[in-house]
Amino acid sequence: MKILTVVGARPQFIKAAAVSRVIRKSVEEVLVHTGQHYDNNMSEIFFSELSIPRPDYHLGVGSGSHARQTGEMLIKLEEVMLGERPDYVMLYGDTNSTLAGALAAVKIHIPIIHVEAGLRSFNMNMPEEVNRILTDRISDVLFCPTQTAVANLHAEGMERNVFLIGDVMCDAVRFYADGFDRSKAEGYIGGLSPLTPSCPDLSAGEWYLATIHRAENTDDIRKIGQILCAFERLDAPVLFPVHPRTKGLVRELAAQMNFRNTFFCEPIGYREMLFFLNHAKKLITDSGGLQKEAYILKTPCVTVRAQTEWCETLKGNWNVLAEPDTDDILSKVYHTSVDENEYQNYYGDGNAASRLLKIVTEELS
Repeated sequence: MKILTVVGARPQFIKAAAVSRVIRKSVEEVLVHTGQHYDNNMSEIFFSELSIPRPDYHLGVGSGSHARQTGEMLIKLEEVMLGERPDYVMLYGDTNSTLAGALAAVKIHIPIIHVEAGLRSFNMNMPEEVNRILTDRISDVLFCPTQTAVANLHAEGMERNVFLIGDVMCDAVRFYADGFDRSKAEGYIGGLSPLTPSCPDLSAGEWYLATIHRAENTDDIRKIGQILCAFERLDAPVLFPVHPRTKGLVRELAAQMNFRNTFFCEPIGYREMLFFLNHAKKLITDSGGLQKEAYILKTPCVTVRAQTEWCETLKGNWNVLAEPDTDDILSKVYHTSVDENEYQNYYGDGNAASRLLKIVTEELS
């Protein structure tokens, strides 16, 4: 059996690391990197750090509008698929790479496996929501991370070849987080690359971890300004690895604001991110994957969004939603406490990839 896997963005590299490590024992895998994330700190570092097999194809699409990026991927992916003629195309999550892979495959009648199917934020203004709904609709095999995701698909009339396997990101967290501890803090802190001249000292041992990159928070400089004002007023330094799309805003605001509590740095590796997340007072983010990783590691989270597709994390206030408003963010950080009794293992036992392989080789072959 030959599976052609399409990846293009940081979260997909991490998921592919977990799955490829397992499935390559029994299946021929062709790995295609669209180039959606092309920055070295958002792409290349993950292939070396996580021992992901080198891509068989690198399409080099890069950034652009949603239409241009998806269209270029679609053309190049079709060429690769026609040449390789795999038994299945496997896609992860909800990026433009995911949608392009799905459209290319369905048009030339190659069955599609969608990993992380069934997630819904119920906000069609999110490009990711459009991508995941369309991909689910045209996929042949739907691997769901949670029972909620299964229920979402059933509510939309999709019941055939829907499988609950757990979350492959949970596989990655449990595998790569093994063995990290406070003894590595000095090395990790020393390896950070600051983006602004004035940086707080993280060596005192307490910090918040933050990532902000979604369009709804970064397309309006007033919103990102409100968010950063909240970071400046927190009671411990904020470590903020900056997504490439946010760098320009940070530099523009740094010329206007005297940042003293926020450590802006280049994106960091996955192991380092897990370390800083595991030891953070709280996570403040608009990332989908980090909300879930925080939940798995039992780090409280404030999500600067109106909705989340990871609705299970909201139970017990392990994750709370906030507006891109200084006062609301501070209120959620300071006045929300988690309920330990509400914590449940929604995302599996770290063996989702093994379940995926068993289904693909025994039930679908």
